[in-house]
Amino acid sequence: MAVAAEIERLDRVELLAMAEAGRDLAYWERVLAKTGGTVLSEVVGDATPADWSHYPPGDVYDPASHAQFFYHRHAAQGIEREQAREHGHFHIFMRPRGMPPGTQPLMLPELAIADAPAQPLDPAFPPVSQPNQGLGNDNFSHLVAVAIAPSGAAVRLFTTNRWVTGETWYAAEDVARMLDGFSIELARPSWPLNRWLGAVIRLYRPEIVALLAARDAMVMDWRRRHRGKVHVFEDRRLETTSSLAIDPAERARRIARALGKAA
Repeated sequence: MAVAAEIERLDRVELLAMAEAGRDLAYWERVLAKTGGTVLSEVVGDATPADWSHYPPGDVYDPASHAQFFYHRHAAQGIEREQAREHGHFHIFMRPRGMPPGTQPLMLPELAIADAPAQPLDPAFPPVSQPNQGLGNDNFSHLVAVAIAPSGAAVRLFTTNRWVTGETWYAAEDVARMLDGFSIELARPSWPLNRWLGAVIRLYRPEIVALLAARDAMVMDWRRRHRGKVHVFEDRRLETTSSLAIDPAERARRIARALGKAA
């Protein structure tokens, strides 16, 4: 399945919204650069982050939008980082109270609602505390992950199988409808980081929608080929379900050219 959007075929309203997102993303990067910072330093500081630990501790959760995210990196001996050029990645979520009305988990014989802890399954890593997000708000959905280079630049978007985050599984179409609700309007731990992440989602919304569709196609194909052997959502052999390398600066240039031709 093709994932990269054909920008020239998008309508002008969508192009203008994406152009604004690109400007926002670049603005927050400039703001941070003035004091020698990046989105990476905003979330982990100057220290080398501990493998698997969530940053910031307890995650970032907005009680108004019910959006949530954390940053982490994997152990070197565990899941390989893409081409060894990624420092780590943000996992971005939506909790039920922020989902469009009527949204329900996808039900398969394996069940969509997670009943097993997320990776890593290792007693050396204690359970990660969750934000105080209220009753009836547990069955969260993973929207997308944003991989970050050591420079702080966003370099890849990807989706994952359920076991990776311990999420509840919603159909791609429902998760796509959650994207517009992602907003973190909190001063702490970092207003620039929160706004930057929102800009990434808006800038690449068409691609994220396509990644989610590719995610579902991959999971269903895997389920057909391994039927009866293992529950697809808990199969450790299937981790990344779709992926796309990104370059926000080039993206902004392409959008500007497309708007110029459409003028």
